[in-house]
Amino acid sequence: MSDSQQPYRVLARKYRPQTFSELIGQEAMVQTLGNAIKRGRLAHAFVMTGVRGVGKTSTARLVAKALNCIGPDGQGEATIDPCGVCEPCKAIAEGRHIDVVEMDAASHTGVDDVREIIEAVRYAAVSARYKIYIIDEVHMLSKNAFNALLKTLEEPPAHVKFLFATTEVNKIPVTILSRCQRFDLRRIPGEALQAHFAHVTEQEGVQADTAALALIASAAEGSARDGLSILDQAIAHAEMIGEEQPHVTADQVRDMLGLADRGNIRRLLGHVLAGDPGAVLDGLAGQYRMGVDPGGILSNLLDLIHAITLTKSGRSDDDPARSEEERQALDEWAAKLGFADLHRLWQLLLKGHGEVVGAVNSRDACDMTLLRVVHAATMPDPSELARLLAGGVPAAVPGAPMAAPSAPQGQAAMAQSAAIATAPVAPVATVAAPEVAGGVFPPNFPTLVEWLFHNHAGLASDLHDCVGLVAYAPPMIDLRLMRPLSATFGRDLAEALKAITGQSWTVRLSDGNAQPTLLEQERAAVQTREDAVWSSPVGQAIRETFPNAELAGIEPRKYGSMNG
Repeated sequence: MSDSQQPYRVLARKYRPQTFSELIGQEAMVQTLGNAIKRGRLAHAFVMTGVRGVGKTSTARLVAKALNCIGPDGQGEATIDPCGVCEPCKAIAEGRHIDVVEMDAASHTGVDDVREIIEAVRYAAVSARYKIYIIDEVHMLSKNAFNALLKTLEEPPAHVKFLFATTEVNKIPVTILSRCQRFDLRRIPGEALQAHFAHVTEQEGVQADTAALALIASAAEGSARDGLSILDQAIAHAEMIGEEQPHVTADQVRDMLGLADRGNIRRLLGHVLAGDPGAVLDGLAGQYRMGVDPGGILSNLLDLIHAITLTKSGRSDDDPARSEEERQALDEWAAKLGFADLHRLWQLLLKGHGEVVGAVNSRDACDMTLLRVVHAATMPDPSELARLLAGGVPAAVPGAPMAAPSAPQGQAAMAQSAAIATAPVAPVATVAAPEVAGGVFPPNFPTLVEWLFHNHAGLASDLHDCVGLVAYAPPMIDLRLMRPLSATFGRDLAEALKAITGQSWTVRLSDGNAQPTLLEQERAAVQTREDAVWSSPVGQAIRETFPNAELAGIEPRKYGSMNG
């Protein structure tokens, strides 16, 4: 069959690396393997792990060729540079060598498949130096299959080598990993991919702009196979120059990958920050009609917020997929938005993305998510609310400024709120720790309780929480028990008061009309203060904006606080 009659081979297969020198981006692994082969310190089992398309299976095949290469003259030894012309090299490259067995664990997951390998390893290689088993996606093997392989993997015959490839190394049992030498294949750098794609287009007789190759390398996300697949599509999409040579341009690649839609995403974010719900819903509807998934819309918005935050942090963005217009927009948003605003937008969109992905109707969920973000974008953050409560002036939210109240009314409302917020909780005088001196009496019942706290905390707590005052006339005090206390409470209190003041006290326990306990009085004061805050104009505005808001920090006075 002539070359013109040969079926077309996609670029990812046609340009699969045939030597270690063609394996891009994995120099450290190649050097380690080369040194191991030279010094005869080759392990019996290897695990190649990494993301898709970085060359795990290709590396395993190259290792098989390196170990079984016999050179053009048939006398060669194992080498990191297989010749590619001897029979073992050719047979392994074509996938027909009898001693190199390649198995897909995704379709051979059971213990019976592994048992066949265990039975076969006992026999020597037929025509090669080593019998090699390449198991792709090895993490797909069942638990029983892994257990069956353990003993053979730990002590295989000298003529057997195992090469495992996987994208999810965390799913491989530790007992297997501990018996293997592990190589983590890195994502291929964008510059290396771009140079590789330039070489491929040159070999294919295709003209490609540097910017177009940079876009393809960026979209590949470190995967050579993904990048070659995109390049294949771009060549098919490209316009023809004359009659034969395609020309791949950056604009064509941008259109093909849907990167032109980034302008719509930027406009959508602008409507969100401006607090325009109608424009946001119209923009969502337009994206949906174009076939964009609602979850994808939120994902793109998250990417944009991330890019703005990095720009604001001073991190240069070298993504070739970004147009000059987009870079200018990122700089403008980074100058206007604060870190608090960006983090709040990120959290709202991230939470909404999870809801959209799991929603029965993702379109409606996306609408509700962005309307929630619009609603939040026009409000001050919690720190501004705190300033407002304390009498400060709220700062404007970039992109969606709040309407400030008129000066007289706003100042009066904030002054009222500030006065309420700083009002004392309970009418208890602040006193220092008492000095014991005969003939000195506390001026009132709350102060007496405070004096007791310093040396008789238990009695003071009982007086504070469980006792109502009927009459206070030192050295006499009349009390009513609101809760049951010990039978010796009156006597113990009289002795404690005598120890503090130096005079004998009369303690009466009666059923007369008594004031509420000090604890009840303080709780009532707290409630009064909360009611005053919520009834103020600022409090009412907060309640309307945040219906479930609660006041924090307004609590009954901690007993003994007067001691500092």
